Amino acid sequence: MHLYTAQIHWERGPQPFIDNLYSRLHRWRFDGGAEVPGSSSPLSVKVPMSDPAAVDPEEAFVAAISSCHMLWFLSLAARDRFVVDRYTDDAEGVMEKNAEGKVAVTRVTLRPAIACSGDKLPSPEDLMRLHHEAHEKCFIANSVKTEIRVEPR
Repeated sequence: MHLYTAQIHWERGPQPFIDNLYSRLHRWRFDGGAEVPGSSSPLSVKVPMSDPAAVDPEEAFVAAISSCHMLWFLSLAARDRFVVDRYTDDAEGVMEKNAEGKVAVTRVTLRPAIACSGDKLPSPEDLMRLHHEAHEKCFIANSVKTEIRVEPR
């Protein structure tokens, strides 16, 4: 068993509250010391109550899936003796009503582009196998019911 923690901190400040016109800007603090500004999405709560420069939960969700997939992919590629020089993913999530009629991130599409070097280069089949295995092992993908697609570039 592993335990992961995050502290989410928000303060109202001098703003009224019950009029619903308060800032959604807050801080995410992680156990290693990293701090990230968080906010609601400007698509959900209009600016200035949302801060478009901060990370919203929906973006963080997409990034967590992409990051987990990438970390597994890199580990598996190293295991298979492929040298990965660069990994870039233009991931996107779609929020819409799900089958139960609730608004949810129903689909995340990963679009990883990988650059490799060395004597042993992965074939397109190797890359697809590694992506499939990474998806199967990804802790985040195994934790959600969102459809996750991998479309290597």
